[in-house]
Amino acid sequence: MGECWSDIKGGQQAVGGEVVGSGLHQYNPNTTMKIGDDHGTATSEAVAHFYRSHGAYALFTQLELSLSASKLRDRDILSKSDPMAIGYVKKYNGTLEEIGRTEVVMNSLNPVWIGKFMIAYHFETIQPLLFRVYDIDTKYHKLPVKSLKLEEQEYLGEASCFLSEIVTKHNKSLTLNLQRIDGHGVTIDRGSISVHAEEAISSRQAFEMIFRCTQLKSTDLFSKSDPFLRISKIVEGGNIIPICKTEAVKNDLNPTWKPVCLTTQQFENKDNPLLVECFDFDSSGNHALIGKLQKSVADLEILYQEKVGVNFLKPSSVRHDHMKTLKGQLYVDGFREKMIYSFLDYISSGFELNFMVAVDFTASNRNPRLPDSLHYVDPSGRLNAYQQAIFEVGEVIQFYDSDKKFPAWGFGGRIDGVVSHCFNLNGSPSESEVLG
Repeated sequence: MGECWSDIKGGQQAVGGEVVGSGLHQYNPNTTMKIGDDHGTATSEAVAHFYRSHGAYALFTQLELSLSASKLRDRDILSKSDPMAIGYVKKYNGTLEEIGRTEVVMNSLNPVWIGKFMIAYHFETIQPLLFRVYDIDTKYHKLPVKSLKLEEQEYLGEASCFLSEIVTKHNKSLTLNLQRIDGHGVTIDRGSISVHAEEAISSRQAFEMIFRCTQLKSTDLFSKSDPFLRISKIVEGGNIIPICKTEAVKNDLNPTWKPVCLTTQQFENKDNPLLVECFDFDSSGNHALIGKLQKSVADLEILYQEKVGVNFLKPSSVRHDHMKTLKGQLYVDGFREKMIYSFLDYISSGFELNFMVAVDFTASNRNPRLPDSLHYVDPSGRLNAYQQAIFEVGEVIQFYDSDKKFPAWGFGGRIDGVVSHCFNLNGSPSESEVLG
């Protein structure tokens, strides 16, 4: 894995061996570069450029939305309504794109739908959602919900929100008024709809381990080896897929590495075999194999409990089909199960993000009365560069700050004829925060 890094120091560091805990995943590099998802959320060219310039792709968390409603208006004469809900994402140009339909719940004014909506949550974008509820006519009950023509159904009402409003709630649930506008333009409440978000991950379980080796054989002539471990999973067909590596420990034949953490999503089952290889780090990327062994996570736990080591093996130089047992041993000095907490776990538990801004008022921004100045106030209402940047960042961050108050300062501007390098943008002599 060392050859993946661009410098020696980077190649010696651990990778994949600790839980980042963000719960965010990368786009496939082969997909189209777009901030948002296939359901048409708003794009951000600034964010897209940042990711592209760093050779990275936008991060997202896959969410599952569950819906329920209460006190729906009954539209049937001889029975209760048969409601179905539809979810939409409002695209950047204002159009709606459907993300899913629930099943039809028969004769219920308080339906709890089983059908879920899948959506990719992007922290860095605004994702407006719209939910509409229809009463489905009895004669269409045997048709698949995807084939139903909505103009032939009884419209009950709708509700809208931002995805950020849901995930920032402590229980990741949000209740909205279901409304519709009557023929006179008056908004009428038609009950309520509740939306609950759940991360679509297979497991939060992980295992943190501390590895140590003894009596490793040096592969260097004039110094000791710089050993590191690489752990790989063995998949169907015998293919080897690396999942993490430790840092390299310099000049040490009895190294102890920093803890590594493997998630169950990486190895799938505690009894699945893992290949543990020990290499001598080389800055050229040609790392020399010191030894290897095959153990499952369950086996590694037993090594920890029994406080025993296991010998490394290495292909024999005489017989290629024979493995030579080495003196070097692997020990597990620490083994504990832990839970992975995601970005959404922190947000829904009350973790907040604070946005602070400072605006440059120095002469380098040119005369604010001229259109080429970053401070130019366009009579048409078009935002200047500073306003646009503050608006785009603040619009995202505001959902993660409960009081919606943001400190805002200026520097390099004249206040009552005196140049100041720190003043409050709201004009107050003592309070720097602005609302919204």
